[in-house]
Amino acid sequence: MNTVIAATWQEMLRRKMLLITLILTVVFLGVFWFIADTIGADGQNSSDVLTRFTRRGAILTLGFFFGGFVVAFLAIFSSFPVISGEAERGVLQAVLTRPIPRWKWYIGRWIGYVSLIGVYSLLLFAAVVWITSVHAGMTRNYEEIVVSMLLFMGIVPVLVSASMLGSCLFSGIGNGVFMMMLYGAAWLGGMIEKVRGFLPVEPQTEHTLSAIGSLLSLLMPADGLNRRMQYVLTQGAGESIPFLTGGSPPSNMFVIYAFFFTLFAFILGLWLFRRKDF
Repeated sequence: MNTVIAATWQEMLRRKMLLITLILTVVFLGVFWFIADTIGADGQNSSDVLTRFTRRGAILTLGFFFGGFVVAFLAIFSSFPVISGEAERGVLQAVLTRPIPRWKWYIGRWIGYVSLIGVYSLLLFAAVVWITSVHAGMTRNYEEIVVSMLLFMGIVPVLVSASMLGSCLFSGIGNGVFMMMLYGAAWLGGMIEKVRGFLPVEPQTEHTLSAIGSLLSLLMPADGLNRRMQYVLTQGAGESIPFLTGGSPPSNMFVIYAFFFTLFAFILGLWLFRRKDF
């Protein structure tokens, strides 16, 4: 299994996908530094604690708006062709003839993707929080920071598990399109949740929009974890400032759902892979 994990890391480095992502991330962080400096400097002239708190939340929201997308894209584009794509090229058939159980190969691949992309998401989270702290200050509640970090890193196994499951069912390109559409639907659900409270609509219409947004978020909980992370990081678990979070943030039950979603996708993908003919 260690050989499979190492081969997964080498593959990501060989395809230069991670290198390109790192270069673009450095560029983004430079731009984000300038944005945070501009917003933070303007907020330092205000003695209103709530105003400074809001500006800090705005900086974090901008940072993790990009962060959520780049982690999702890296997880999806790294893993979507892992089974069907390699089978189409004849690579998988050659690998599976070796004396390695299929379940070890599948788990090794999963660990390889999750560990490497997880380290990237950890570094990105730390960079965004550090830049925000320099220009606008940060909460000293380290428990909230740790919980937020785990939620942000939790996006990776959700997406990798779903992507590897999809790779057992669809072709390589088809799975890539499916995963992007699925993540896009979840993002749309999050946007509906954010804006529904500001729209001049009847309560019944607002309730319908909330139900649609919640359903889309359940289809792919990755974006919901990102929104929950921002809620915890910007205002804690017991407060609610609608103009900062936008709508109702995902609950703790949603986090539990995301865990079982990941577990179900992982187990089902492993079961399908063991039974699949190549």
